[in-house]
Amino acid sequence: MNGHTAAFFLALAAVLAVARLFAVGARRLGQPAVVGEIVAGIALGSTLLSDSWGSLRDAVPYDEVRPLLGALADVGLALFMFVIGHETDRAFLRGSGRMALGVALGSVVLPLAGGCLAALPYAREHGPSGSTGFVLFIGVALSVTAFPVLARILADQGLNRSPVGRVAMAAAAVNDLIAWACLAVVAAFFGATQSWRMALVPVYLAVAVLVVRPLAAGFLRGRKADAQAGADTAGTLLVVTAGLMGSCAVTEWLGVHFVFGAFVFGAIMPRGSGEHRLRVAVVDGPAKSATRILLPVYFVMAGTRVDLAAFRASHLVVLLVMLCVAVATKMLGAHLGARWSGMPRDLALPVAVLMNTRGLTEVVILTAGLRLGFIDEYFYAVLVVVAVLTTVMTGPLLRVLRRLDPVRTVTGSPGSPGSACSA
Repeated sequence: MNGHTAAFFLALAAVLAVARLFAVGARRLGQPAVVGEIVAGIALGSTLLSDSWGSLRDAVPYDEVRPLLGALADVGLALFMFVIGHETDRAFLRGSGRMALGVALGSVVLPLAGGCLAALPYAREHGPSGSTGFVLFIGVALSVTAFPVLARILADQGLNRSPVGRVAMAAAAVNDLIAWACLAVVAAFFGATQSWRMALVPVYLAVAVLVVRPLAAGFLRGRKADAQAGADTAGTLLVVTAGLMGSCAVTEWLGVHFVFGAFVFGAIMPRGSGEHRLRVAVVDGPAKSATRILLPVYFVMAGTRVDLAAFRASHLVVLLVMLCVAVATKMLGAHLGARWSGMPRDLALPVAVLMNTRGLTEVVILTAGLRLGFIDEYFYAVLVVVAVLTTVMTGPLLRVLRRLDPVRTVTGSPGSPGSACSA
């Protein structure tokens, strides 16, 4: 037992160090940190942890400590999804408008349809839980836009306060909500879990909204911010974290991935008088701090499942097909949605480029799909690489567009985009 414990801490230290090293390298190359963290996992999965390395892999105690690292990474992911759930509604309300809705619908519908069509030839061979679930899941996975990664790219490019940035952020928030809802429906009807448990999902949602939310609001209103604020903050953190873990446990038992439970619990948290105490006690402090430490572990772990050393010519063909479908349908759908909603053509293009960002959210959804049995390890590896490549190309494409027309890409056309964003 002591040997396993020592191996766990050693592996955790190594994963954190490698994640940090690759994250710093990614940022120096103008990429978000999550790209570096996933690439770090892919590098480990293709070298030390690859089956091709034989005896060297046997010398690494990774298989013994992987479940422990995975559990720790899941806690980080749950905290992250809680924060996203708590912040998504506010971001949507700030950026809602006809343009954001048009971009969101276009960037979901076309990739969803294109992904389903592209998945048909591979469904029988690579769909563990059935062809229908596989096809629908691929469609959902290709329709994703990574809201958190997009926010970081916009900030790095100085576009976060521009009309283009506000439309893209609002559209990405709506896009993610639709994608998670679609995945929940696919999991409910085509998952490998017992159907009678899935029938309780509406009950879970009703209890969360009608019972848990009022209780949480009353609890937060009742906390006193006085000389005993330290104890009050600790108590709030304990109660909210316990509720979060309970919500994750319930959704796992229902047969829906625990990320749904974390997201829903964050979404129902109060945004009124109790929000300040919640953010001080949980969101802006412990939750985000723990996420910064544990979430890189999650993405490195996700990347280790991708063994590039085992890739063959057939893998590369499938990768090329999925990459082309993902990029073409996402950018075309977002562009058509933007044009349909009244956005000028030269502004619709940078928005379409931004909506092609998938990295973080798609990796989370792919991991959920792998655990739910919708895809196998082969297709998981292909789509993780697609997620990385579509995220990597966002920054360079934006820089090209800004060099071609720097003023309009940043400020937008007078009147129309800005007025839509402020609607």
